[in-house]
Amino acid sequence: MSGKSKIIEKTVGNALLGKGSHAATKDLFAGLDSGVAGARPEGVRHSIFQLLNHMSYWQDWVVKWLDGKNPPVPEHAPGGWPGNPGPASSKEWQRAVRGFRSGLAKLDRQSRATDLLAVRGKHSRLGMIQALASHTSYHAGQVVLLRQMLGAWPPPSGGLTW
Repeated sequence: MSGKSKIIEKTVGNALLGKGSHAATKDLFAGLDSGVAGARPEGVRHSIFQLLNHMSYWQDWVVKWLDGKNPPVPEHAPGGWPGNPGPASSKEWQRAVRGFRSGLAKLDRQSRATDLLAVRGKHSRLGMIQALASHTSYHAGQVVLLRQMLGAWPPPSGGLTW
């Protein structure tokens, strides 16, 4: 692997994991109970649980695309926002968090296992991963803000507080 390839691989991995930008992406939901995850302060459109499901939806979509599949794009924005405002149980919440972390690990492996500059249709693998990393980072900021509003920040692993 060339020096440039190593730099690209490391940069992509850091973007997916939030390294150098914000709290670790995998830890965004750590330490939350299902009640807090489903809460929506007044004026807030989506709960943490809804943000988690939305992030997972697009993460899973990109994993499928990177695997060579052609997942359908929702016709309207609500199609990318699956689920209810809150989890029905603690088990549902924990399952959703595990699914998100599992998808994040798959993406990290895929970003290291293939040619990121390979193009499929109109998009490169690198471009697709970059778009998802930006999407995830955007919503990670929303999750942090909601956790702060709900008195549930930082996660047990710590986090940026400034």
